[in-house]
Amino acid sequence: MIVTLIVVCEVGFWVLLAAGLATRYLLKMPRAGMALLLCEPLLEIVLLVATAIDLKNGADPSWEHGLAALYIGYTVGHGHRTVKWLDGHAAHRLGGAPPPAKPPRHGMARARHEGAVWVGSVVAAAVASVLLLLAAWYVGGDGDTDGLYGWIFVAWRAAGIHGLIALSYAIWPKKAPVGERVGEPPAEPAGRRTSAVPAGDPEHVPDLLVRRPGKDEEQV
Repeated sequence: MIVTLIVVCEVGFWVLLAAGLATRYLLKMPRAGMALLLCEPLLEIVLLVATAIDLKNGADPSWEHGLAALYIGYTVGHGHRTVKWLDGHAAHRLGGAPPPAKPPRHGMARARHEGAVWVGSVVAAAVASVLLLLAAWYVGGDGDTDGLYGWIFVAWRAAGIHGLIALSYAIWPKKAPVGERVGEPPAEPAGRRTSAVPAGDPEHVPDLLVRRPGKDEEQV
């Protein structure tokens, strides 16, 4: 039942998101659209309550309960970023707003961006851990809670791997192509030089390039 409810919540997340954005930009009803978007956390609350009731009714803690905790944690840690990204594109495509800024791709700016995303993974692991600890406390010593504690390890292992990936962008920052580096002009093709002389300004043309009149022309 828990896995089915997770699937329903995931589908409901995207349905509410699409309905909220369509109401906000296509129907020109920003308040109603925002109200639909604010209903997103209700799905996680429903999943949390259903998981607690399932445990209360005597269900043994299993991987399904751990997966539910990880899903809720991921939604808390990264859901707002997904909604913001889609809202920016919907505002551009449907509302005539400027296109949203793309995340940086190179240098320390990319490292800072990856670090901010990793913070979301840390938040997700922390939320999942709290929920799993509460579930273990709720079950008590009579139930088998080893599986719940194992999911805590899974959550922090995923956050740790993500952290190492984010750290690699700071240790080995990706260099931008020559033409995209700030303050550096693009490289000229080999064998080709451009003159720094302003067009149409003969006073700045080198003497060797100026045609001097011959003696016969001077006498005319």
